[in-house]
Amino acid sequence: MAETMKQTVATILKSIERYNPANLQTLERYVEMQSRENTYDLEANLAVLKLYQFNPEKFNADITCQILLKALTNFPHTDFTLCKCLLLESVVENETISQIKYLADILEQCDFAQFWNRVHQMPELCNRISGFHDSIRKFVCHVVDVTLKHWVKKYGWRDDGNLIFIANQDENIKTKNITEKIEFDHLAPLMALL
Repeated sequence: MAETMKQTVATILKSIERYNPANLQTLERYVEMQSRENTYDLEANLAVLKLYQFNPEKFNADITCQILLKALTNFPHTDFTLCKCLLLESVVENETISQIKYLADILEQCDFAQFWNRVHQMPELCNRISGFHDSIRKFVCHVVDVTLKHWVKKYGWRDDGNLIFIANQDENIKTKNITEKIEFDHLAPLMALL
């Protein structure tokens, strides 16, 4: 059934039928299937939001929330921003959608502790998206990986597979040979004093 649905949606999206409001129910069922089966189709989700834009009376807040949460699972890509730009102003004022936008903001700012606190306050919303938590963890790992690589390079540390060798200051000390040219005639008066 999932493959049939996927093929049906692909056919809709390749034609002018993507703008036909009669196809909205099929596309909405496809969004729900993505949420259940941990799949993701940005193009189909954008088509749903575009249909809501053209037909505001058919707007479904629940489907929109699922689309936004699925877009969050694809961070660091800009899918969430694309989806957000297709929302009508009246839709953005919806409390649940505002909460999801806030989640995206704090996730983008890498405030991971605050993000997880907020997610735990809205389990009924996030738990509906299969693989949501793991996808976000994958993004967090990506950020940490990129950050650590930056620091390793910046400070000249050495990455040896599973270990990072931090440069020791003693290794950076350079010895200098100092040569002084003092003639014996200049030292004679000092020697006489001793």
